[in-house]
Amino acid sequence: MGVPAFFRWLSRKYPSIIVNCVEEKAKECNGVKVPIDTSKPNPNEVEFDNLYLDMNGIIHPCTHPEDKPAPKNEDEMMVAIFEYIDRIFNIVRPRRLLYMAIDGVAPRAKMNQQRSRRFRASKEGMEAAEEKQKIRQEILAKGGFLPPEEVKERFDSNCITPGTEFMDNLAKCLRYYIADRLNSDPGWKNLTVILSDASAPGEGEHKIMDYIRRQRAQPNHDPNTHHCLCGADADLIMLGLATHEPNFTIIREEFKPNKPKPCALCNQMGHEVKDCQGLPREKQGKHDQFADTLPISEQEFIFIRLCVLREYLERELTMASLPFTFDFERSVDDWVFMCFFVGNDFLPHLPSLEIREGAIDRLVNIYKNVVHKTGGYLTESGFVNLQRVQMIMLAVGEVEDSIFKKRKDDDDNFKRRQKEKRKRLKRDQPSFIPGGQFSPQALGNRSSPQAICNPRQAAFEMRMHDRQNSTTSASPNTSLTPDGSPSLGGGIKRKSEDSDSEPEPEDNIRLWETGWKQRYYKNKFDVDASDEKFRRKVVQSYVEGLCWVLRYYYQGCASWNWYYPFHYAPFASDFEGIADMPSDFEKGSKPFKPLEQLMGVFPAASGNFLPPTWRKLMTDPESSIIDFYPEDFAIDLNGKKYAWQGVALLPFVDERRLRAALEEVYPDLTPEENRRNSLGGDVLFVGKHHPLCDFIVEQYKTKNTEVVDIPPELCYGIQGKLTLNDNAVLPDQVVQSPVPMLRDLTQNSAVSISFKDPQFAEDFVFKATVLPGAKKPAPVLKPGDWEKNNDGRPWRPQLGFNRDRKPVHLDQSAFRTLGHTMPRDRGMPGMYPNAMPLGAYGSPYARPLMGGQQQIPKLLSNLRPQESWRGPTPLFQQTPQRTAGAAPLLAWNRMLQSPNQFQPAQYQGLGPMGYPQRPEDRMDRGRQV
Repeated sequence: MGVPAFFRWLSRKYPSIIVNCVEEKAKECNGVKVPIDTSKPNPNEVEFDNLYLDMNGIIHPCTHPEDKPAPKNEDEMMVAIFEYIDRIFNIVRPRRLLYMAIDGVAPRAKMNQQRSRRFRASKEGMEAAEEKQKIRQEILAKGGFLPPEEVKERFDSNCITPGTEFMDNLAKCLRYYIADRLNSDPGWKNLTVILSDASAPGEGEHKIMDYIRRQRAQPNHDPNTHHCLCGADADLIMLGLATHEPNFTIIREEFKPNKPKPCALCNQMGHEVKDCQGLPREKQGKHDQFADTLPISEQEFIFIRLCVLREYLERELTMASLPFTFDFERSVDDWVFMCFFVGNDFLPHLPSLEIREGAIDRLVNIYKNVVHKTGGYLTESGFVNLQRVQMIMLAVGEVEDSIFKKRKDDDDNFKRRQKEKRKRLKRDQPSFIPGGQFSPQALGNRSSPQAICNPRQAAFEMRMHDRQNSTTSASPNTSLTPDGSPSLGGGIKRKSEDSDSEPEPEDNIRLWETGWKQRYYKNKFDVDASDEKFRRKVVQSYVEGLCWVLRYYYQGCASWNWYYPFHYAPFASDFEGIADMPSDFEKGSKPFKPLEQLMGVFPAASGNFLPPTWRKLMTDPESSIIDFYPEDFAIDLNGKKYAWQGVALLPFVDERRLRAALEEVYPDLTPEENRRNSLGGDVLFVGKHHPLCDFIVEQYKTKNTEVVDIPPELCYGIQGKLTLNDNAVLPDQVVQSPVPMLRDLTQNSAVSISFKDPQFAEDFVFKATVLPGAKKPAPVLKPGDWEKNNDGRPWRPQLGFNRDRKPVHLDQSAFRTLGHTMPRDRGMPGMYPNAMPLGAYGSPYARPLMGGQQQIPKLLSNLRPQESWRGPTPLFQQTPQRTAGAAPLLAWNRMLQSPNQFQPAQYQGLGPMGYPQRPEDRMDRGRQV
């Protein structure tokens, strides 16, 4: 989930950490897709060794996207996930390892947040459906126009949770995808692939961090490995810093706020459901050819260079005249620890620390002032020195009162400015804007205005509207009928000046007034602030949480059972006497099983993903745990404006009561459900060209059931344990396709085997330091970069990792020339439509053909260097011939099959990554610039 607003604050304060990704696009010649050769050098001018995919950040946008039509069924979702992975792989191009990690069963501390999110999503979905139906009926009653309501089953994103059939099918599809890519893609030739699916316990990003920690502790580990982690959560930045690897980069989608979304009622852009008026749809395009398409722009990616962030932090955290030796690595760990106070997935943030108010900067300044008195650093390899933390927190507590007062003043000033802005816009906006043929046209708009059809009628409507406005302005209290005549029913009460402003939620705490602590504990905890015993209990639980989170980031899960048992955090001024509080956790705790976690985080509305008898425990009034599944619950805005920012006041799940209730229904599980309810492990895949392939094949031939160590010299220094896999992918054996539209792999040469990370004693401590032999990356920041975030000047990130490369630039005259020479009437919008490449069919510059010569574009001769490794054509790109099973659901597999066409015609109609392409995507891609 990450930390809200953290990445926005970080990218603004340290702008040079961001680099736009350079992505090589698949070339197309007369409808023929030429696949990208990812074995070639990376166009970003940097070579990555390992790529880690936090898969949940890929699964969610592919299954229920917000900016494009959602997939129609589960098969389309799987293909969309494949295409997304292909695109990330094309950008990063790892040379040693690809690690895919799906969220498994989470620690109990995380399950509370998962429970809150899923209950909230279910409630908001039901409320949105009810509101949509209500507004629809109102619009139709007024004579509005709305398209017929689609009868479509809503995709419940709660199924993206370990233990569901969806996640089990996803694991099967990913195994097929990995085997197919190892067989066909030259960029995967020498790659080691590890898949940690939802059956392996742990969050995806923490499984990745655990792998990195354990490999770093091995003698064969390369300290200069260049890691790249794909994920959108802001806490990945802190996790990357916690590894102390000198070469660590994060790739994520570039966040673009305020993306336009169509109305859920009329499917038109420009308004939300609550503002829908049921107006007829305007014609899209000259011949209405874009009526069923959305203005989709392809999502771009950015790199976050943690080596540059380390440069920034080194400048900011370096302190002179310390009573102890300055250690930059230890100060980075302290910075990561202080970021936990402004929010994380396991603890609520302190009331006085808001990241939007510069809380991290305030903590850093206090830290630099107090660290001279502490006698050392706050943390060491994931363990907290509570006595020193107490000094920091009490220093924050001294300014809490002034923080609350300043927050109130800033909020009042913001509301005043917004009120003045609304008045100004209301005063300056024109009283009437004509529509249709007389509507204003934007300057530089190349689309021709609509032809004038009935000027007399349009002029009449304009005069009538002007008459209504003049009548209304003359008698502001007189209401009008729809035909413009005064109503006989009396006047309308005039609205107040600020009636258009949204109602403010009631704030009973009033932190800016005296007595705020008393009111806070009374309202939030229902206890008196003078109850010192209870306050100490809250503080002790929060201190335990801080120690647990830091240990989780640096050493792994300290306890699967611990969780923070309150909805709210204490004040910083309450952190007195925490130095003697215990911070140890029980050893030997075990994670929940997948179906048990589903019972702990799912609302009753998502019970269809559970076995029938288990589902009954959620809805039966006689159930012993029915109180765990309230149909309605309160959301405390807690000083926020929107419901999604509030606190869902759900009861905490009692693990003892839950397990006691499940004991009665465990015998009802089928063998398939028992399999999904078991904990699994990781699987390692290699292709036939990998040095480790023969070693693994030999284990299967000899049927060696013992655990064997990976020879590090055969696998780039990777170490771990291997055991035979019951459902292994084996050479010369058919790999069944779990997606009906994709063919089976009949000529497989890849192999898979169960993999387990190197094991250590439970009390082993992974050192948080830079490894010996690691080379510090060359400095990136120039002397002026440090001041660029303070002078207000715009700062554009560099393109690629080479800051000395000069980008190509076109001046204004060049743009004007292109605008005049490019044909305007091409049926597609945009200044530079897709022109036919040189040498393609029909081009005036195409080479003449010799007798009997096939019409093959010259571009295809450079498809791949002859000396590079060639694999067989990917089977999912070949024409499907399988007739068994369900009928194809899309036109994706209706590829051109003419025997007279040349061999590369198999790529016709395929998506950018070599997968079958959605019909609507073909139209949209043609429209893009």
